[in-house]
Amino acid sequence: MDVGSVMKREVVSIRADQTLEEAIRLLVDKRVGTLPVVDEQARLVGILGLREILQLCWPTLLDMLGNYDFVRDFGVLERNDISAEDRAKPVGQLMQPATRVEVDCGLLRAEAVMRQHQLRDLPVVDEQNRLVGLASWVDVGVAFLRHRSLSQDRP
Repeated sequence: MDVGSVMKREVVSIRADQTLEEAIRLLVDKRVGTLPVVDEQARLVGILGLREILQLCWPTLLDMLGNYDFVRDFGVLERNDISAEDRAKPVGQLMQPATRVEVDCGLLRAEAVMRQHQLRDLPVVDEQNRLVGLASWVDVGVAFLRHRSLSQDRP
């Protein structure tokens, strides 16, 4: 099995020249955690994740603490917001390089890439680096388990 057979083909993406405000609206409206960043020809140029956006409004205190178990409530620290200046920035300034696999990539390799780069969503591209899908950790894991369990049921 390859990743192309289990990926989501309808992918919400954004261009590098669009603003962070537009990215936030897409994430909220479409309830996704990863936005592949594409150029005018739908070629993958980067990735913008919910984690990177949330870091703009999370207090730096969270990065300094190693253990949160003793904190019952963060109080006023929970009221941080993303500044208007940050919201106006183009996505291209905030995106990360995109880790990707090709549409014919095997499931085990896709899982290995996701594990190595600590990804929950993996962009899938064609031979011209055009975005053709997105495979989640769940998509790949469930397909791998389904394939393994069905093959073991056969005599």
